[in-house]
Amino acid sequence: MICNSSIAIVAAGIMMTSKYARSYEMIIVARILYGYTAGLGLSTHLMYLGEISPRKFRALQSLWGQGDYKEEMDEMLAEQLAIEAAPPKSPLQLLRDRSVRWQLMSMSIIYCCNQLSGMSAISTFSFDIFLKAGIPGDKIRYVTLGLGVSEIITSISCGLLIEHIGRKPLFWGGYAVMSACWVFVTVTLSLKDSAYWVPYISVILIILFILFFCGGPGGATATLNSELFIQSNRLASFVIMGIQRWLMFAIMGLVFPFLITALNSYCFVLFACMCLLGFLFTFFILPETKGKTLLEISEEFKAITVCGKSSLEKKNIETKL
Repeated sequence: MICNSSIAIVAAGIMMTSKYARSYEMIIVARILYGYTAGLGLSTHLMYLGEISPRKFRALQSLWGQGDYKEEMDEMLAEQLAIEAAPPKSPLQLLRDRSVRWQLMSMSIIYCCNQLSGMSAISTFSFDIFLKAGIPGDKIRYVTLGLGVSEIITSISCGLLIEHIGRKPLFWGGYAVMSACWVFVTVTLSLKDSAYWVPYISVILIILFILFFCGGPGGATATLNSELFIQSNRLASFVIMGIQRWLMFAIMGLVFPFLITALNSYCFVLFACMCLLGFLFTFFILPETKGKTLLEISEEFKAITVCGKSSLEKKNIETKL
């Protein structure tokens, strides 16, 4: 992470001096270096945060009160040794492992819904979106500043609420409100010329979308990856999800300008549909991970039924045969 941060500082220095050197090549090099650090940093920082949770005896005393917890500690240490004894898997080996198929599918769908929910489009094309909404060009910078402030505040509040509310309500509640926001944005963009205040309603709806994204799926996704996979599978899962995340981000960056030109305000209906998909999946299928061990979460995934059958039933049938 230190080396990665050093590369980011070098990229920032190149970007700063490109204006004085009048060299667009320096801008390209700086953007490439920054993209490398962003992709690597996202995975390494999340893995590091998931591995440094405190494991001291005073935590048990704080939770359970004073007493002798040697037997419980021995059980937890034995479970930890069993988990760490498994050799680390490559991304290809993890994709072939049927025991974590539902976990991979869940993370893939959630990452897909996050990237195609419209948040990346707002981050990249906020100026064009607000200009299309009818906001004067000289006021867009202040609107963008408000978006950044609301994103920071909501991300902090999500970290405080996630352990009290749980992951699942943040997911389906966030996706539900986000889908409704895009539906109303489509309506307000279609009626932007009917009154002077209609464009500002679009801005309020987009800010509301950002609040529920950062306080819901955006914040909860970061913790979910480390809760669904054991240590030996975690690195490969971060690699797979990182590739998917940036691939979706690149596709959105390339396709969105053509979408908004061809569909006008109705392009946001596609984002509403993706948010609706995220709501349906997280509400009906994704299990709650709050306060559960990896074994309990794994058993809940195995109990998911598809066409009236679950992986537990299939395993029992194979055992009988």
